[in-house]
Amino acid sequence: MRTALQRLLARLRQLRLREDGVAAVEFALILPIMLLVYIGSVEASAAIAMDRRVQSVAGTLGDLVARSDTTITTAALTDYFQAAGGIMTPYPSDPLRQVVSQVRVQPDGTTTVEWSWQYANDALSAGPHEAGSTFALPVAMRNVARDDAKDTFVIVAEGTYSHTPLYGFVLNQPINLYRENFLMPRFGGSITVN
Repeated sequence: MRTALQRLLARLRQLRLREDGVAAVEFALILPIMLLVYIGSVEASAAIAMDRRVQSVAGTLGDLVARSDTTITTAALTDYFQAAGGIMTPYPSDPLRQVVSQVRVQPDGTTTVEWSWQYANDALSAGPHEAGSTFALPVAMRNVARDDAKDTFVIVAEGTYSHTPLYGFVLNQPINLYRENFLMPRFGGSITVN
């Protein structure tokens, strides 16, 4: 009569020699890794696409304001914000915050904010940059805008968006996207908002 230990060892030898379920076991082991890579790539590509949309929003907003003559009404500015926000379609535009500011570049290279407006939650309000405060323009943009004989102006358009990942398996926290564009007024000189 065989003991329980002998029966167990015989069963393990038989199991070791069988190859029927090897592919199923290997697939079961690799499936979670494959799903993680697949879902991660979908979430990463969605975040990259959203970042491109925020860049387009900032570029469009800055371009619309820079094309203005010398004066923009707040109603026209609201229209510009809404038109640029339409780029986010079909994604929700609620997490989008847009800011447009005009920065004066003096002949000595110092920069000051002339005006700043923001649009968030379907409301136009004063922007985060106070009039008269300094603005840290990138050195390259300051050098392009600077004129030794007179003050020049730069339109700064900013877009901020809090992107929530689709599934939350790989990226499980909101991603804060930020983009800014710098444009010079097309007609030169200052643009005022009234």
